[in-house]
Amino acid sequence: MRRALLAALVAGSAIGPLHAGEIPGAVIVLETAPGTPGSDPSSAPPRFVLLKDGQVFVSGTTLVEAGRLEKGDAQAIVKRASAVRKLPGIGAAVVFGGAPERAVRLALFEDDPLEITATGDPANAPAALAPLASLVSDLLRFHHPSLKPYSPTSYAVRAREAKLTGGCRSWAFGVPIADAVAGPRAVPALDAVSWPTGAMPASVCVDDRRYAVTLRPLLPGEHP
Repeated sequence: MRRALLAALVAGSAIGPLHAGEIPGAVIVLETAPGTPGSDPSSAPPRFVLLKDGQVFVSGTTLVEAGRLEKGDAQAIVKRASAVRKLPGIGAAVVFGGAPERAVRLALFEDDPLEITATGDPANAPAALAPLASLVSDLLRFHHPSLKPYSPTSYAVRAREAKLTGGCRSWAFGVPIADAVAGPRAVPALDAVSWPTGAMPASVCVDDRRYAVTLRPLLPGEHP
């Protein structure tokens, strides 16, 4: 069951549902809404994901890269996350200060799961939140030599009634569009060839209705 959303804004758009709870083996996940104009935050892949085995995923608005960290490198990140847990008064929502339209959501899954939505600019964080601000900043710009483009085996297709500018495509997936409107549905990667993926929607026409359709890349073992 997905956890309830916190009211947080990024680039003028609400952060979408936290998908990381369904990624098997996730230890640390950072989500933020993409700033790309016209993007749909609810379909953005997580910005950063670290699994228990050291596998790491780093995402942008549409594409995902995958890599693997050495044990020591992974443990160093987990240690910093553990230090965040120990911050006095740390809770589900914190404010860094400045840039109130910016927000991130950090999920820590080892031991007792903890989700923190932080609004503002990490550079303006008070001293008491410095370990959290530092971790968030580093994960937002995370890079590792092992990162390579990730090719998902499936996507979560989602649709909502909306009129986007330009023309429209025909519905081309094996699930009824009504099901995709009700909630995201898994479709094989082969069905998504030539379609925009991630947070960038495509315009679809079915009968006399128009829809905005997104295809969020699913990580290994993840379900919509």
